[in-house]
Amino acid sequence: MIMRRRAAFAAALTAALMAGCGFKLRVAPNFAFQTLAVTPEKNGLVAADLIRYFGKAVVPLAPTLGTLAPQVIVDILQEAREKIVVGVNASGQVREFQLKIRIQFRMRTPDGRELIAPTDISQQRDISFNESAVLAKEAEEVLLFRDMQADLLQQLLRRLAAIKTLDSS
Repeated sequence: MIMRRRAAFAAALTAALMAGCGFKLRVAPNFAFQTLAVTPEKNGLVAADLIRYFGKAVVPLAPTLGTLAPQVIVDILQEAREKIVVGVNASGQVREFQLKIRIQFRMRTPDGRELIAPTDISQQRDISFNESAVLAKEAEEVLLFRDMQADLLQQLLRRLAAIKTLDSS
């Protein structure tokens, strides 16, 4: 009985401390738009992830008969991936790489009003290299690029959600 009360008190105290510091669970973002177009529509991996995230809310840039025009257009202006050597041993063999992924995007209305100016988002990770485990390191590199891409998508979604209104005020 005393253990239950202590556990309940500890849980209540933890909840009060968490609420007092401003902590709250992450919720799905609310967007000020219902439909959007993504350009380039199929070119980049981040654009493909963005299209997959929004699903049926993605409409063609040039609407066909019976379809709605997009409320906003998200232009993926550039997507670049880099692999840079940052460490070598005394005999010149590579020991460490730096992986980078960067996107540049903007958000605008179909009439050309810019909601988000061209903005860069980037991620980087360091990866050690060992020539005796090349296949494992290649697989690790693929996973790191995928992780960075997911992080970029989350940052992009937060920036899109920061737009609270589409009014021209």
